[in-house]
Amino acid sequence: KVARQARNCERSGGGGLNHSSLMPTVPQHTQLGTLGAVCRLGLATRGNTHLSPDDVHHAVERGVNYLNWCARCDGMSQAIRDMSDAQRRDVFVAAQFMARTADSAKRELDEMLAELGTEYIDVLTYYYVEHEDEWRQIIGRGGAADMLEDARSTGQVRAIGMTTHQRPLAATVAQSGRLDMLMVRYNAAHRGAEEEVFPVTEPRGMPVVAFTITRWGALAKPTPADPPAFNPPPTPQWYRFALQHPAVTVAIMAPNGREQLDENLTILDDWRTLTDKELETLAAHGQRVREHAGRFP
Repeated sequence: KVARQARNCERSGGGGLNHSSLMPTVPQHTQLGTLGAVCRLGLATRGNTHLSPDDVHHAVERGVNYLNWCARCDGMSQAIRDMSDAQRRDVFVAAQFMARTADSAKRELDEMLAELGTEYIDVLTYYYVEHEDEWRQIIGRGGAADMLEDARSTGQVRAIGMTTHQRPLAATVAQSGRLDMLMVRYNAAHRGAEEEVFPVTEPRGMPVVAFTITRWGALAKPTPADPPAFNPPPTPQWYRFALQHPAVTVAIMAPNGREQLDENLTILDDWRTLTDKELETLAAHGQRVREHAGRFP
């Protein structure tokens, strides 16, 4: 039933969900579980984007304090490595974790701590867990969970999460008691989390980090079904759409360079709640993008 409702929601552009009635005033900061107050606009790096250490420091100076590192040597890892102890305490460093076994988890965590020049990582998420068998391996005998949960108890890791595209799996694992947070895809063209994930995480107070907010840029582009003279809303509006939902703790941006970064950071200068009309426009275009920008689950 839940899966059917999600499919209906996505076909109808969200099933009429009124974000503004859920959250009349959108907060710029919220609690990241027990870790502390976080700016809800986060910054991520990927293997195919380029941010310099100066770009990362620039974002932090503007107020961004959730840094999602792709676990490769890059501008973000260098920026974190160069931070003073006081600066490091002011940010939440998250990293994507590939290991599935305890032995490989120990090696991977040691390598991450060395690359980042830090004694702890705030959030480690099991990266792209797409099948139930992977999760079973992680929590099974000799799995990565044995090592990471020990590391959490000693403070080397402050929180453990999971990154996945599979919403039913995310909802199931969220109820397991083995995670502190989830990282899932959510945007105006991909709203299934509203029915399948958020109803599970919200009652538990479980933080959710949302990614793919712009649907790889497609949401800011026209579709063949657009109304006459329609101009797609710019990128910052799509972040506002995701941040409008109260279940989204952090929406992460992954800009490719300073120009895109600065465009996204304008949200911090004009932090506001979207109007019902703006939400209607964004949701409608999101549905058109879903229909015309290629297949995705």
